[in-house]
Amino acid sequence: MKQLLRILLLLLAPVFAAQAASQPVDSAALYRARLDSINASFRYQSGAIELSEGLGRLTVPAGMRFLDAAQSRQVLVNLWGNPETAIEGLKGMLFPADKGPLDQNSWAFVVSYEPMGYVKDDDAEDIDYAELLTTLQEETREANAARKEAGYPTTELLGWAVTPHYDKASHALHWAKKLQFEDTDGPTLNYDVRLLGRKGVLSLNAVADPMQLGLIQAQIPAVVKGTDFAQGLRYADFNPDLDEVAAYSIGGLVAGKVLAKAGAFVLLAKFWKVILAVLAGGFTFLRRFFTGRGKAAEQPALALDEAPAPGNPPSEV
Repeated sequence: MKQLLRILLLLLAPVFAAQAASQPVDSAALYRARLDSINASFRYQSGAIELSEGLGRLTVPAGMRFLDAAQSRQVLVNLWGNPETAIEGLKGMLFPADKGPLDQNSWAFVVSYEPMGYVKDDDAEDIDYAELLTTLQEETREANAARKEAGYPTTELLGWAVTPHYDKASHALHWAKKLQFEDTDGPTLNYDVRLLGRKGVLSLNAVADPMQLGLIQAQIPAVVKGTDFAQGLRYADFNPDLDEVAAYSIGGLVAGKVLAKAGAFVLLAKFWKVILAVLAGGFTFLRRFFTGRGKAAEQPALALDEAPAPGNPPSEV
């Protein structure tokens, strides 16, 4: 929350200055103009994007636009308040063409890579995901005391929004979870896609409102089809005599990552809760908020519910 307060203070400096000078202002309009200015400062790309370190290529789908890793870091850390540890392996972000990081109802795919080795997929059809969900829900509840003590919001894993499933042809693992974070008005949707490669896993993590599930699912086929590892790094290029096998199989990948990423980008929901209140209530609300009345000003900076493996991803993301 402290990080969020600093961001909002910077955004609203013109409002406070005008108030100090006793000049009449439309604080909501000035605030919206500042947000628009920040959104307009980003430089997006379209078409074929070469991912860093020769990893491969991402072709930006129609209706989306790509933000490179450096600018994505600014969004995830400076605007959305996630810790630096959340963005290891960050390659960029995919935003809807008509939405920026600070637009209401915005959402994005966070693109990252983890060099964890070759993930075997021979257990994909043998996993009981209902049983796995029950186990993960219990572990999430048990971990909440530690989260609370560390100053992070408690988390409840409400269930699968999309049950994990594996596409063997494209070597793509999909799942979506519905999460409830402490002090948020509604649940958050985390949709995860993992593309398996020879030496690691490319992650596409979408964070949104559950009502936006259809929007995300509509984009996923094009995103997956347009993302390809470089020659020599594809799943089929695995050499058992040379390559490291990952500690995770398909089931382990889901089980091992759900808890670690359960807090991924909860700040998106927190951030918009404040923004909507600002736009609705204007300067009077802001004066109460920033003068420290109530517990909001005393809360520690928010981060992922656990030190990320986003999260949140944000973590890793």
